[in-house]
Amino acid sequence: MNKYLPLLEKKIANLFAIDSSGHDINHLRRTLNLAQKIQKKEGGDFLVISTAAFLHDIHRILEKETKKFCHPKESLSIIEKLLSEVNFPKDKIKNVLHCIEFHEEYGFSDVGKTTKDLETLILQDADNLDAIGAIGIGRTFSYGGAHGLNMWLPEKPFDRKTFNESIEDPSTIHHFYSKLFKLKDNMNTKTGKKMALKRHKFMKLFLNHFFKEWKGEL
Repeated sequence: MNKYLPLLEKKIANLFAIDSSGHDINHLRRTLNLAQKIQKKEGGDFLVISTAAFLHDIHRILEKETKKFCHPKESLSIIEKLLSEVNFPKDKIKNVLHCIEFHEEYGFSDVGKTTKDLETLILQDADNLDAIGAIGIGRTFSYGGAHGLNMWLPEKPFDRKTFNESIEDPSTIHHFYSKLFKLKDNMNTKTGKKMALKRHKFMKLFLNHFFKEWKGEL
């Protein structure tokens, strides 16, 4: 049991309460649940994984405040302060911060993956699982609406060769091709890979139906 999570939730719940981009408190809870499920199968430090999963998106609050892209590392001082306030074990704070700093690494980005510790790899898998499947579809359209993106721009090609989190896609549908469809093969753990298969398949079925409706075929 992670006794620190209820204390941390009290501190951050209001920060995420009005989010409409798919990075709300429920995303944190789902990522936490997924991370714990994977940890049960794969191992790793339960306390570090759980805590990092629950605090991994504090940088999204900074983005909302500054109206610009913020890397997860920009949130580390805030997270360290939160952990200190709940008397989190000092010898594990560094590990939590490391997981959060590197949780947005993708093999299909310019930088690629640079970290190999199990805790970070599990957090990456948990966060990416919540970005795909039925939940992922809903979150993607929420994010697009919150950032003023068109649903789809057919005249724009799917031509992004590498992914960069700081660059917006032309439309919400483009995001499926630049990132979401690539996450299945970006999973780290055996458990994560297995869980990603059904979610990936569901997204494929959804877009197949979407394009048929767009053309008036259904």
